[in-house]
Amino acid sequence: MSEKQLGKSEMSSVDFAAQALQRYVAPKTDGHNVKDRIRLAARRMNWSFSRTKDVWYADPRVSIDADELRAIEEASGVKYGRIEVRTIDELIAKADALLDGPEADFYRPLVDGFRAFIRALDRT
Repeated sequence: MSEKQLGKSEMSSVDFAAQALQRYVAPKTDGHNVKDRIRLAARRMNWSFSRTKDVWYADPRVSIDADELRAIEEASGVKYGRIEVRTIDELIAKADALLDGPEADFYRPLVDGFRAFIRALDRT
């Protein structure tokens, strides 16, 4: 697995927290601007504005402890998906292996459909 792929599949807890805050805890529909959304997320998480802002922007100096991660999961309704992403990467590798085998023409439509499905999931 290349470094680029590893970086994508190994979402840090801070990256997860930032995305969860932005997409689920205080989505665009909840406020007029980013500052309002950060303030709303801070209230919902019972965090300070500055702590929430640092997590919102995935400041590299920030760390998320287990209790905070659980609170984010509860507030957002999504789970930290590091294991699931690894599984998807493994499935993609297996699908690529099918295209290297003697029955590549048979499996190509299945693999192409699988890739399109994964791309669609990645955009959400």
